[in-house]
Amino acid sequence: MTQQHSAQWDARYEWKTVALLALGFGLVGIDRFMILPLFPVMAQALHLDYQDLGNITGILAVAWGIAALFMGNLSDRFGHRKVIIPAIVVFSLLAGFSGFAAGVGSLMLIRACMGFAEGAYTPASIVATLDASKPTRQGLNIGIQQTALPLFGLGFAPILVTQLLKVIDWHWIFALVSIPGLVIAWLLHKTLRDTAVSTAALHTATHDVARHRWTDVFRYRNIPLNMLGMLCWLTTLVVLSALFPSYLVDYLHLELAQMGFILSAIGFGGTLGTLAMPALSDRLGRKPVMLVSVIGACAGLVMLMQSGRDPVYLFASLLVTLFFTFSMICLTVGPLSAEAVPASLMSTASGIVIGTGEIFGGGAAPAIAGYVAKHFGIQYILHLALGSLVLGFIVVLALRETAPARVASQGKRRTAPSNVT
Repeated sequence: MTQQHSAQWDARYEWKTVALLALGFGLVGIDRFMILPLFPVMAQALHLDYQDLGNITGILAVAWGIAALFMGNLSDRFGHRKVIIPAIVVFSLLAGFSGFAAGVGSLMLIRACMGFAEGAYTPASIVATLDASKPTRQGLNIGIQQTALPLFGLGFAPILVTQLLKVIDWHWIFALVSIPGLVIAWLLHKTLRDTAVSTAALHTATHDVARHRWTDVFRYRNIPLNMLGMLCWLTTLVVLSALFPSYLVDYLHLELAQMGFILSAIGFGGTLGTLAMPALSDRLGRKPVMLVSVIGACAGLVMLMQSGRDPVYLFASLLVTLFFTFSMICLTVGPLSAEAVPASLMSTASGIVIGTGEIFGGGAAPAIAGYVAKHFGIQYILHLALGSLVLGFIVVLALRETAPARVASQGKRRTAPSNVT
């Protein structure tokens, strides 16, 4: 049944689809991050060291980025169902296989394949969420779908797996998390529809229903800007997740319990920011919310740099910074990319932005931050993050508005030629 942008809008299908796609992305978060709290136990059993953990984490991010670059275009060409459902089945099974890896080599291979499947799911699920949403609720629904990753992966997963360790062996914890993924895949098989191009065009600023080559995405101003923006946002995120724990312990000399309390702000801030700010952008516009977010992230980071050793102040400052950083990540990979291009390129655009961010932001940023910490002092990693946000502010100033309500109210319903640089 074709969805209609009218009073006949199928709200029941909308909420059911958004909920299932959000749960799927939440499982992506669990599968990706559950290995971190399990690593101390796994390291003893498989004789792993910190370098192995870095390699295992890095190879998943690179595979994720490569898949997002190419699989988004396949989703546009063949439909979301043919990408989303197999991807969930594959990454769920591979997450289970992670528990039975015999060593670092097999674990890296499994995690790389899992990252590829998760990278395929991500852009297709973002655009499927947009397609299922009433245009006036696109930001809200993308926020709901995207918030599942920090909530489940950084919030629930550490609690879940550490409690399960008390009753079952770590091998079987990986196996257990496969089951919900297979259930979600079956429910999406029964529910998810491939959207007609004419309907998908309602969710873009161009309203273009024609077919396009995948390279045409680079003709739309927001796409190269969003690629650069993602490097800025992910640099901030990587610095504040990968190296910030060492900053707290080695530079501020805080206790491990205090460090754990402060780092929980990443999950809380990311969840709240991803949920609240994209919903607000439905009313105020994507660009104004991005401007508020980048200024807010800068303010939070400056507070963090001046917070001293006070755990409560550090927690609050980190929460504010990640609240706005995750807001920008969500809007960049979702509405600001998918809404800026023709309907036949929505997943392609989102995939390219995600892919370049994961490969270069997830790969280059840790190396640069590590170099800064080693040669200048770990306290200067916060200056690196602040510099990336300042560059991101310039990027945001150059973005074009894409929110349907905002574009309509301004009388700027663009055609493809007027939206092309």
